[in-house]
Amino acid sequence: MIKLDKKLGLNPLLAVESLLAGAKLLGHKELRKFILIPIFINLVLFSSLLYLVYNYVGGLIGQFIPDWLLWLSWLIYPLTLISFFLAGFFTFTLIANLIAASFYGGLSAKTKKIIAHETGDIVEQKMLAMIGSELKRILYLVSRLIPVLIISLIPGLNIIAPILWLLFGAWALSLEYFAYPLENEGALFKEQRGILSEVRIGALSFGGLVLLGLTIPIINILVPPIAVISATIYRQKLAANHA
Repeated sequence: MIKLDKKLGLNPLLAVESLLAGAKLLGHKELRKFILIPIFINLVLFSSLLYLVYNYVGGLIGQFIPDWLLWLSWLIYPLTLISFFLAGFFTFTLIANLIAASFYGGLSAKTKKIIAHETGDIVEQKMLAMIGSELKRILYLVSRLIPVLIISLIPGLNIIAPILWLLFGAWALSLEYFAYPLENEGALFKEQRGILSEVRIGALSFGGLVLLGLTIPIINILVPPIAVISATIYRQKLAANHA
């Protein structure tokens, strides 16, 4: 059973510190082979998303606003656009991570060796095992995503959708990126959820900052590998303080 420093995990500042440390490690020469292909994958997928948002989403949103709510379109339109934007980035991030899962597992393992000053070869996870774990996580998230999506499509009620997307996105991205260091320690998905639930404030802070980064064009291409590195650093900080 993996044990963490729960008190430290409730400190939101730890997420900030870990992400800054992760960004500094992004250019480390020993991590490059785990980063270049995922960055290319992110570039292709996020470029496709921006194209779809720019060309189609605006007109689609207009179709969901009934005539009797047109007087509130000044409020409903931007809120719905934000919801679509967050949902899109979240969905495309899951797809990108599914494709790059085997690289991120190795990236996390190598990061741990660097920050712990360990030597020797890393033990890479089997690709099928990594993809299988990713699929289980996606199924769990999709089952929670559907209610939020339904609310986003109901005129009037969708005013609260951006808040729900932010909370859901922060938790989902926390589960997503902490999975890599925890899987390398042998934690299954159910155990991962339990671990993060014990430090939920810290986990939501981490996921929220990652979500913010994913909404920034160009920078969002680098955010996923930074998040993997940072989640590994975060997990090691909790373990070190617990010890």
